[in-house]
Amino acid sequence: MRTPFLYATKAPAALLGFLLGGAAGFLLTETAGALCTFVLDRTLDVDRSGTLLAAFIGVPILSALAGAVIGARWAGRPPRRNGGR
Repeated sequence: MRTPFLYATKAPAALLGFLLGGAAGFLLTETAGALCTFVLDRTLDVDRSGTLLAAFIGVPILSALAGAVIGARWAGRPPRRNGGR
């Protein structure tokens, strides 16, 4: 019986990309918050601004989805010869 190609090779890479992308998105939002707090001396208040709250929720989710897509696309490719040249 033949295993579907998606589950055999792409699912672990997509999961890893999802986790790494989500972590990168979280790091990006935390860095933006720290930049505004320490450098600009302005605290970001997500209780008053729905747009800011949506950005702080949406950026890690979109980064995680982008990481999953990139991981799934790279999983099926053969390795390059000569160090990628």
